[in-house]
Amino acid sequence: MFALFLSPAPPSPLLSFNPFSHISPPSCIPAADLLRVASRRLISATKTTQSVSTMATEEENVGNMKRQLAKIFDVSLRATVPEETDVEPLVAACAGKFGDYQCNNAMGLWSKIKGKGSQFKGPPSVGQAIMKNLPPSEIIESCSVAGPGFVNVLISKNWIAKSIQKMLIDGIETWSPRLPIKRAVVDFSSPNIAKEMHVGHLRSTIIGDTLARMLEFSNVDVLRRNHVGDWGTQFGMLIEFLFERFPNWEEVTETAIGDLQTFYKASKQRFDSDPAFKEKAQQAVVLLQGGEAKYRKAWAQICEISRNEFNRVYERLGVQLEEKGESFYNPYIPNVIKELTDKGLVEESQGARVIFIDGINIPLIVVKSDGGFNYASTDLAAIWYRLNEEKAEWIIYVTDIGQQQHFDMVFRACKRAGWLPLEDNKHPKATHVGFGLVLGEDGKRFRTRNTEVVRLVDLLDEAKSRSKAALIEREKAAEWTEAELEQIAEAVGYGAVKYADLKNNRLTNYTFNFDQMLNDKGNTAVYLLYAHARICSIIRKSGKDIEELKKTGTIVLEHEDERVLGLHLLQFSEVVEEACTNLLPNVLCEYLYNLSEIFTKKFYSNCQVVGSPQETSRLLLCEATGTVMRKCFYLLGIVPVYKI
Repeated sequence: MFALFLSPAPPSPLLSFNPFSHISPPSCIPAADLLRVASRRLISATKTTQSVSTMATEEENVGNMKRQLAKIFDVSLRATVPEETDVEPLVAACAGKFGDYQCNNAMGLWSKIKGKGSQFKGPPSVGQAIMKNLPPSEIIESCSVAGPGFVNVLISKNWIAKSIQKMLIDGIETWSPRLPIKRAVVDFSSPNIAKEMHVGHLRSTIIGDTLARMLEFSNVDVLRRNHVGDWGTQFGMLIEFLFERFPNWEEVTETAIGDLQTFYKASKQRFDSDPAFKEKAQQAVVLLQGGEAKYRKAWAQICEISRNEFNRVYERLGVQLEEKGESFYNPYIPNVIKELTDKGLVEESQGARVIFIDGINIPLIVVKSDGGFNYASTDLAAIWYRLNEEKAEWIIYVTDIGQQQHFDMVFRACKRAGWLPLEDNKHPKATHVGFGLVLGEDGKRFRTRNTEVVRLVDLLDEAKSRSKAALIEREKAAEWTEAELEQIAEAVGYGAVKYADLKNNRLTNYTFNFDQMLNDKGNTAVYLLYAHARICSIIRKSGKDIEELKKTGTIVLEHEDERVLGLHLLQFSEVVEEACTNLLPNVLCEYLYNLSEIFTKKFYSNCQVVGSPQETSRLLLCEATGTVMRKCFYLLGIVPVYKI
């Protein structure tokens, strides 16, 4: 093994690099972890940025170690192989004994330059040259070359300490990632009017909110869109049933109509069993779509009642959305269909107008045989609007995985039309974020005992109720005010539901189990919230003014477990970037759980805080951990608790 120790020096001005480049699995990761690393990198292999002019400056990336290291290695690579202008640094975090990060360019470079009269004799000699050409930097403590040219990097503990201290003073926003886009649309939740939000909407709402929060933290202007199903033939039967049931329908209240789901079922039963009513309902659709005032007003009334029910769920979950439903895009459909027809995409088929997609044996129907529009018509109009009117660079659709083929066909039609680039790694782009089912403990789709879908409001209220019961059992009712008990029960209950969903890879199904998600041990929101509360308790018990310590104290990482904690804290920014790039919230959950484990089982177990000679430094590490945990909670839509 070859080693190089770099003396601290002011960082040199560095050239731009592509932070979204594919990163090979580092050799210093244990073999058991290689599959996990490879799968996590799989999607990012297809992601690239726009031109280097969109890249952030070094000053904007003070909290992102991977980016800063990549800039340093970029200088070295240009010095090592100046004739190879398209080489980008491949830098990855690793968990071996040889270093904290690793540059994996040597093997790839050797395959490009061998046979060209190169001075190098193989990947190890390329790795040595990369190491020797590194510019002086205070970030790097030492380097070594291992195996076929892997350059291992040990990060300076003094630089780690200084970076954490700077974050405490300047704020964690200085650690926010910088993505190569300015505006994104996140289309999520999207329930249907006159139907209850059920457990099937849970994943879209929770995952979509977290993706929006992570992108917002990454300085992206996010348009949160609720594409509700507020248009279509079902409104004819709903409106006629409203007229029939309530002659004074204009004065009818939400209370009088009662449960909208029951109202919908009753109208559907009438529609299916009474031909005269069915004919009236079909005529009502024509009048509604023609703009008849009476029918428009009745439609708006039904939508408002549904909207109030949706808002009860969004209020509990702390989710913000702007509604732009199917009806909003309806006026744009004719011109969109005309544009696609003029471009030669739309063809006649069995009375309908369709777009054929290569490799798929069913066409994308854009106008039905009866002349009506459908989901595809609306989705194409929505994409056109989001690209041309809202100027989105990334449009993200969060729906169940069963809709993947539909969106794939819509996106491919947009590429044929020239609305989206043919290459998936260029912007603007559209991405479908699929997710699996919520299952019951029997392994089947989660339903109530009478086979009905579970109302989301009821499910969330039960989570809070169970959380409150657990707190009362621990005799917290005697210690806290009723308001505190309610707030903490709500934070823990709702947080448990969210985290149980988000910690799983979204593509998989997951089993909904209250007992597991409300367990205070293991990888649960309850465990993490309690860990945060303990950190806050340590700081309170010290009696010190933490804000004053930020100004006057100094972080020193002498103990190995202090350094391990500090290094993990500094990886926060790159983890958020990875979670954003690959649209995988579980990556952030894994980071948060590991942070809690490192703090509890390493740092706190082996490093006395209060009353130790290192008290000030360690209190600042506690505060830094709490700060990062709180930001993780915020990004996951979870409200932190400060006492247990």
